[in-house]
Amino acid sequence: MQDILTVTLNPAVDLSTSADSVNADHKLRCDRPVTDPGGGGINVSRAVRQLGGQSRALIAICGPNGKKLRHLLMDEGIAVLPVRAPGETRLSLAVTDRETGQQYRFVMPGPDWDEDHVQNVLKTASGAVPDEGYVVLSGSMPPGVSDTFPAQLCTALQDGDTKVIADTSGAALTALAAGNGPAPYVLRMDQAEAEELAGRALPSRHDSVGFAAELVARGAAQVVVVARGADGSVLASADQRLHAMAADVPVVSKVGAGDSFVGGFTLALARGCDLGTALQRGAASASAAVMTAATELCRREDAEALIAQCPLSDLA
Repeated sequence: MQDILTVTLNPAVDLSTSADSVNADHKLRCDRPVTDPGGGGINVSRAVRQLGGQSRALIAICGPNGKKLRHLLMDEGIAVLPVRAPGETRLSLAVTDRETGQQYRFVMPGPDWDEDHVQNVLKTASGAVPDEGYVVLSGSMPPGVSDTFPAQLCTALQDGDTKVIADTSGAALTALAAGNGPAPYVLRMDQAEAEELAGRALPSRHDSVGFAAELVARGAAQVVVVARGADGSVLASADQRLHAMAADVPVVSKVGAGDSFVGGFTLALARGCDLGTALQRGAASASAAVMTAATELCRREDAEALIAQCPLSDLA
């Protein structure tokens, strides 16, 4: 199996709790909070671990919250490669209103970054992976980090045979989609992000995979994956257009499905699977994730059982 390194610049300590009801101007009596490690790359590492694989998590941390986050990951058996962040690791809070079932999510900003800290991450990442392996960049960019950071990471790793898988959002995704700089091996996005980039609706699988192929031709990545929610995911490369169905399962929480997809997809590639098999296993992992509470991500036994319910088809 090839090495997997995940990169999370803006991690968080996630607190989740419940209250009888959430009302303004009242003191809310909450349950004892559950504490989990949070952040896109971190969740990918957790999903890889749940699926029976191993990865290392490069995380930018600082302060007591950073120490807490590191111990949470170590308790889950995840190898941590810490780099110093420019300020205290952030917190996020989710409160569920038992009366309505609604969840209120409060996401704090990360610390402001400077160029020295960015360069330290790039140097650490380039020294942490062998000539062959996968680096997963997932999650939001903290304040002060350039929209071109994914391209900078690709540049830092280009001397080896390392493949970058990018699953980011906002301006960083827009910069990658322009195809003007060093590109990752895989670029993943959801349906809403794809439609915003395309400037048009993408109602069918063929529409989504056609736009993914446009991005490949533009040089945004060698492989582009678009997640279509309950309709599964499509993948385009220079010579393939594929679709993997999502399994029909009871939905408990959709949170974490994307990270579980990336975990299952990357683990399959690291084990030597082809792109089609990786897409199918990613779809099964995402389907397994929606069956659990958000903090659990996917379970290995569920993901394995659901592979047959995520058939692969050729859209060419």
